[in-house]
Amino acid sequence: MIDIHMFSSADKVAGQGVGAVYTELLDLLKQYLPNEFNISINDYSPSVISHYHTIDPAFFASTFSKRRGRKIGYVHFLPDTLDQSLTLPKPARWTLDKYVVAFYKRMDTLVVVNPNFIPRLAEYGIDPKKVTYIPNFVSRQTFYPETAENKAILRTKYGIKQDDFVVFGAGQVQDRKGVDDFIALAKRNPDMRFIWAGGFSFGMITNGYDHLKSAVANAPENLTFTGIVPREEMVDYYNIADCFLLPSFEELFPMAVLEAFSTETPVMVRALDLYDTIIEPYAIEASDVQAMNQMLHELRDHPEMQQAYTEKSKAAAQEYSQARLARVWERFYREQAALV
Repeated sequence: MIDIHMFSSADKVAGQGVGAVYTELLDLLKQYLPNEFNISINDYSPSVISHYHTIDPAFFASTFSKRRGRKIGYVHFLPDTLDQSLTLPKPARWTLDKYVVAFYKRMDTLVVVNPNFIPRLAEYGIDPKKVTYIPNFVSRQTFYPETAENKAILRTKYGIKQDDFVVFGAGQVQDRKGVDDFIALAKRNPDMRFIWAGGFSFGMITNGYDHLKSAVANAPENLTFTGIVPREEMVDYYNIADCFLLPSFEELFPMAVLEAFSTETPVMVRALDLYDTIIEPYAIEASDVQAMNQMLHELRDHPEMQQAYTEKSKAAAQEYSQARLARVWERFYREQAALV
């Protein structure tokens, strides 16, 4: 067995995708590869592979030890991604940006979840040959499509009328996620129900905190902000929804979209170049609020369109399945171990 030490504090902050990615990978290795790899968490004893999921200073310090073996870094964000997520004083932001790049450069290999980020890492002086693309995935045991009967029961449980057209969004409440556009769509469509699951995971330093805090408090009657929802309960909301809408301006490979795919819920995203090849074949793309509004009406008024995108989500769930990605991760880790 190959020793792999995972280094992560991703589960300390609720409601963020980094934690979901980390949890999914651990579950995959436990379920599909229990006899191939010996996994330890935040263990500083010698290891063949050290896989860093978060950029904690203590983890950075550990990279200078020869006991760490082959160092793998998971790229969940770039400096400009953080700049769009957090409001920090300029000196602090500059320091954080430099630190993120320095952390990535300490790695022997980086893993990105979106191939479009490879050239962007190169702009920070990171050799593209050091970067491997492995997409995110979710478990069908956690996120699964309910029967029509159970969906009706869930709607009753959450106070949703059976004939309501439900638009569901999820993620941290911040400017980057396009929450303002989600609110605007709710105001334009009082005959639809809108639900957003997520909260201010990073409190007052969240980008857009002041105006979004007020917007959430004064949301229209047809829009519900649930706050942070335990991950095991999120499957209910996807199954209630007629459409999952993520109007983000910047993402890597959003776990929420994969969760929606896995429940076979039609997905709509903002038309972004970074979605090319990974999400674009399976989702409705819309460039702005006007286009999103038009597509929501088309989806609601044309059951055949809704069925078509249900099938596309089902196909995406197969493409990004645990079973397929288990083989990818096994091959990757074995290749890395051979380089030690």
